[in-house]
Amino acid sequence: MSPQFRRLWAWPIALGLLTASGLLTALVSDGGAGDIWSWVGLGVPVAVMAWFWWKPRR
Repeated sequence: MSPQFRRLWAWPIALGLLTASGLLTALVSDGGAGDIWSWVGLGVPVAVMAWFWWKPRR
């Protein structure tokens, strides 16, 4: 992969994988660490979106 491709797509792919793992974990887990991971996996992408939404523009 070229550095330009990685620079453009690394974070969106990582957030997509995190979201998918959080959704899958929420569907199949039954408490404990699975619930914690599903909250993290679904909460971090939402927090990142909120950060960039409320971030002051230049």
